[in-house]
Amino acid sequence: MTTSSTAPTAPAGTTRTTVRGSRPVTLIAMCLGAMITFLQITATVSALTTIQADLRVDPTTVIWIPSAYTLVVASLVLSAATLGNRYGRRRMFGAGILAMVVGGAVIASAPSVAWVILGQLVAGLGGALILPNSLAILGATFTDPHRRTEVITAWSAASGIGLAVGPLIAGGLLHHHSWHSVYLSTIVLGVVTLVVAAIGVAESRPSAGRLDLPGLLLGTVAIAAAVYAMIQGGRDGYTSGVVTVVWVVSAAALVAFVLVELRTSAPMLDVRLFRSASFSAVMVVAAVSLFGFTGVAILLVLFHERAQALSPLDTGWRMLVLFGAYVLVAFAAGRTIRRTGFKAPLTLGLVLGAVAVFGLAAQGPTTTFDHRWALFVLFGAASGLVVAPATAAALASVAPARAGMASGAVNASRQVGSVLGSSLLGTLLTTTMAADLPDRLTAHQVDEPTRSAVRAAVAAGATGGDQPLPEPVRAVLAEAMTSGVQAGLRVTGVVFLVTAALALTLIRNRPHQHQH
Repeated sequence: MTTSSTAPTAPAGTTRTTVRGSRPVTLIAMCLGAMITFLQITATVSALTTIQADLRVDPTTVIWIPSAYTLVVASLVLSAATLGNRYGRRRMFGAGILAMVVGGAVIASAPSVAWVILGQLVAGLGGALILPNSLAILGATFTDPHRRTEVITAWSAASGIGLAVGPLIAGGLLHHHSWHSVYLSTIVLGVVTLVVAAIGVAESRPSAGRLDLPGLLLGTVAIAAAVYAMIQGGRDGYTSGVVTVVWVVSAAALVAFVLVELRTSAPMLDVRLFRSASFSAVMVVAAVSLFGFTGVAILLVLFHERAQALSPLDTGWRMLVLFGAYVLVAFAAGRTIRRTGFKAPLTLGLVLGAVAVFGLAAQGPTTTFDHRWALFVLFGAASGLVVAPATAAALASVAPARAGMASGAVNASRQVGSVLGSSLLGTLLTTTMAADLPDRLTAHQVDEPTRSAVRAAVAAGATGGDQPLPEPVRAVLAEAMTSGVQAGLRVTGVVFLVTAALALTLIRNRPHQHQH
């Protein structure tokens, strides 16, 4: 099965690195890389309550433990694609894996929350380097449009495996060891990935031309400011003074970025690609797919751990049903697209995803998993029909020489969607929970001093933790948490339905045949 794989032919006047590689080994290495970047997300969410209790982290700071990673990934993922084009995608992929390992080591030995956040920032740099370059390497290695679609859907499925094993690994390790041990999985998997990449991944460097430094800096500032505003706005309000200033900075940087990219001869992102309604629609679908996938996963983890008081390990086994369905369908989607095109699976997946989340939103805190698992399977399968094909559709809409640019754009869209899912749905959860609390306290006849204490605790971000609570208070918190989760699920369902209409009307159904 081993074949020779070389980097694409470079333009005249540029250098080209030629390294023999194995296509199967390349696919394995890139899938492992994608897996690590998403493992970091759910492992952190699963360990968050334990980290907060052990390090006595205040509610304002705790939000930055998972958000620091996402902020860096979303901010730098577009620039990382450009660096891969300039200095070598394999080299940047390896640097990203190394950064993930270092970040995991920092967190695993962290004595304080400041070190945890620092480790997350370093790991975020790794995730930003891994995602677009692994995708671009696959695009350059598998040039047949149909085969490329299949391997990209496999790559996307690997991200689901990372999301799936995160809660299981975290739950198992937390059951026997401290939360520091959770991040050893990143280190081990990173070392394995480095070895596999060294064995059989060919270097891919389409151009050694001029680096678009103004575009790189402006693009990074625009995305970083927007993501920061999304995250911090969830705590301080989206129209608060500082957040408003950051929104303005993001908008100004975005306008400047577009103007610079239109004028430069070698843009990091050719904004003219967005003249294609299909390409633009794919970017929206990519963002919405991760908005729902990440946001719903986080909502369900919080529901199980805080409303149903399950352990991280018990939560992990339940989430495995959702992620398992995602992985199976995502793998199958690659071959399905060859027969159906992109439009049908994307539209169907979004509609089925909406059905699943509306169904989950109709259930309460006492609903057993026996009555929920089918909806978990449905949502996971629906996500497999959207997340993987959306990524493949983005690369299929551009010429192979622009694979790095397209992979950077689609990954930036996905990560911004992921931030929106966690920050906006998280904010909706907390605000709905706080608004619902007074009526719940009254309905359960909780006395006034306790009511005030519960309202203050929820406002401060505490929902009981490991402290035993009186039964009426426990029931109130479970019901209020459930109402917040339900609100987030309903919003996700509406967003999915609107995006389904967009996919049905605008997305090109087949890979565009480009001139080489």
